Amino acid sequence: MFIQTEATPNPATLKFLPGRVVMPEGTFDARDPKGAAASPLAARLFEIPGVSGVFFGHDFITVTKSEGEWQHLKPAILGAIMEHYMSGAPILLTEGEPAEEGEEFFDPEDAATVETIKELLETRVRPAVAGDGGDITFRGFKDGVVYLAMKGACSGCPSSTATLRHGIQNLLRHFLPDVREVQAI
Repeated sequence: MFIQTEATPNPATLKFLPGRVVMPEGTFDARDPKGAAASPLAARLFEIPGVSGVFFGHDFITVTKSEGEWQHLKPAILGAIMEHYMSGAPILLTEGEPAEEGEEFFDPEDAATVETIKELLETRVRPAVAGDGGDITFRGFKDGVVYLAMKGACSGCPSSTATLRHGIQNLLRHFLPDVREVQAI
């Protein structure tokens, strides 16, 4: 098994490409060992000292470090990923699509605007951030403010504010004059 690695815009996060589908649908985000309990692979990665976050996308795994250097952490992470796939264990212990955290919130009269926001996120934003090892999902819309959840490499990334303000906010405002601002939850 050959696993490629890619740098992300977040220097604390590295993207691992195992050459196969990781999550057929949805994503998985664990920010601590307790959150990783639903995934044997995430739990195994959290056993490596210095690992502080694990995110699974369609065909990639991003790992965030709290300490240590990548040249020391990378071999242990590659070994854990390889051992997991060789074992045949599932990625998630529960069947079906993983639950998204938090409920969406918006006024019913804004349903058409919210639908357009979701479509723009799905077609124009999420593919780009997945390329960087992260994900951005809709959480809510209120008083002209769009609330988004940033995951994987996007969470805690130094350039995430610029991505929100100059990228996503400008895109949404271009198509939807009702949008005033974009904020991360």
